[in-house]
Amino acid sequence: MSHPKFANMCQPWPRIAGALLGLALALPAAEDAKPAAPLGTTAAPGTQALEFQLPKPLFVGTPKNIKSTNLEKPLPGKRPIYQVPAGTVLLSAGKKVTSSDAAPIIGSLELVTDKDKEAGDGSIVELGPGKQYVQIDLGKPAQLAALVVWHYHQDARVYRDVVVQVAEDPDFIMGVTTVFNNDDDNSSGLGAGKDKEYLETYEGKLIDAKAAKGRYVRLYSNGNTSNDANHYIEVEVYGKPLP
Repeated sequence: MSHPKFANMCQPWPRIAGALLGLALALPAAEDAKPAAPLGTTAAPGTQALEFQLPKPLFVGTPKNIKSTNLEKPLPGKRPIYQVPAGTVLLSAGKKVTSSDAAPIIGSLELVTDKDKEAGDGSIVELGPGKQYVQIDLGKPAQLAALVVWHYHQDARVYRDVVVQVAEDPDFIMGVTTVFNNDDDNSSGLGAGKDKEYLETYEGKLIDAKAAKGRYVRLYSNGNTSNDANHYIEVEVYGKPLP
């Protein structure tokens, strides 16, 4: 249907002039009515979007038998774009990994930083039951911007007592910073955390590293809602090397 302002353009000039004036006055209002850009889609000065490849999603539907009093609500859609300081790079690819379990039940520790995030059997490291950790040596000190962690995403589950720390030394004595902790009852003895438990998905868990500085990254877990084991598929650490 034609807009009334453009109807009957053969009318005398006063009516045409009035229509054009009305259109000009309407333009600012139309501009103001545009919706704001979605959160995280526009980089602020001095930042860039954190870009990384995601694995294939392997399950859909409603998780079953997940019992947690501290579980975050799933996002209604895909995760918003995350902004990090300009110059941020992937620091962890191919870096040395050690663990509290020196002899994993399944897989080898180098799988944690091999950039393979798929949930197939050949991509998974399984550590023993109870509190366990993997530790990544970044090779040199860095200021961290974010981490993305994939424990296991072939089915819906929640890993317990997930704690992520950054330190200057491999024994985690000097300059230790905790950047994530969802152990709300301190059952792992690393302090009570205020972060939420979360459901494992192909998107991984994106963690704000809070600009922590250090060379070593340690990630704890304490079993999961499906069994007592601890699993890692991939850990990506992003930041900028320090001078």
